[in-house]
Amino acid sequence: MYRTRRLRKTAAIRRLVKETNLSVDDFIYPLFIEEGKNIEREIISMPGIKRFSLDRISKELDDVVALKIPAVLLFGIPSNKDNEGTETWNENGIIQKAIRFIKQNYPDLYVITDVCFCEYTSHGHCGIIHENDVDNDATLVNIAKQVISHAKAGVDMVAPSGMMDGTIEMVRQSLDNSGFSDLPIMAYSVKYASAFYGPFRDAADSAPTFGDRKTYQMDPANREEGLRKATFDAEEGADILMIKPALSYLDIIRDLKNNFDRPIACYNVSGEYAMIKAAAEKGWIDGEKVMMESLLSMKRAGADIIITYFAKEAARILLK
Repeated sequence: MYRTRRLRKTAAIRRLVKETNLSVDDFIYPLFIEEGKNIEREIISMPGIKRFSLDRISKELDDVVALKIPAVLLFGIPSNKDNEGTETWNENGIIQKAIRFIKQNYPDLYVITDVCFCEYTSHGHCGIIHENDVDNDATLVNIAKQVISHAKAGVDMVAPSGMMDGTIEMVRQSLDNSGFSDLPIMAYSVKYASAFYGPFRDAADSAPTFGDRKTYQMDPANREEGLRKATFDAEEGADILMIKPALSYLDIIRDLKNNFDRPIACYNVSGEYAMIKAAAEKGWIDGEKVMMESLLSMKRAGADIIITYFAKEAARILLK
């Protein structure tokens, strides 16, 4: 009789036959950077996560470097918003300043920028509004302005997240035509219209003032559509394909892993983070163990890269 328990009997044999290993090298840590001074504000719905002004962010970046987390993903909160989100391509905007600050003071830290408009528009949607919906092609023109601005500031990678059709083609062509052909793109390829984004909208002041984002973000019921969308992004020049959210979409992570020859990323989003934190605070779960198990599930599903607010906590455990 074959007994599978023979290979579980001791810690040593379990280590030898372990199929999936989680590493600090897998993590990208999101950062919220707010325009202004002397800002270090905890996000109530995301315990342990804060919004920082640039003059207060050095300690956070010191921690990231000390924990050997290889990359950060930047989100900006500007002091001024308008209908088009013109601050996104302001060479002295908050993200452009943040890129230059980090690259000057932490040159080995890999800097990725979220490329979108929801934090910058007065209406909270991800582009130019026409007849109460986002105008896809008009928004693409502004996305091009935004990515070139980030590239000129010195970013290492751009991550367009607005789910406009043709985004990756527009971004790739704009970068190539402006002398930035070596700058990679991480595409938010399969981004669902999810209820798990709630705490992020508190963090980034990005909740829409009317309607929702279901006309451009994907229906959570759809699986094959995710493969089609990822195919378009790969054909248009995406270097990395991302799935967002992660935990409720592990099947989609595996689908992309099985079907594409690109690195696969997933975004362990704010609601997933907040649920674990809240249950742990109540004493209902062991928060540390659930955190590590959930991150491991994303890696096991096929994610090569995990964007997570848990990056610092998990890194402390993994580096012990």
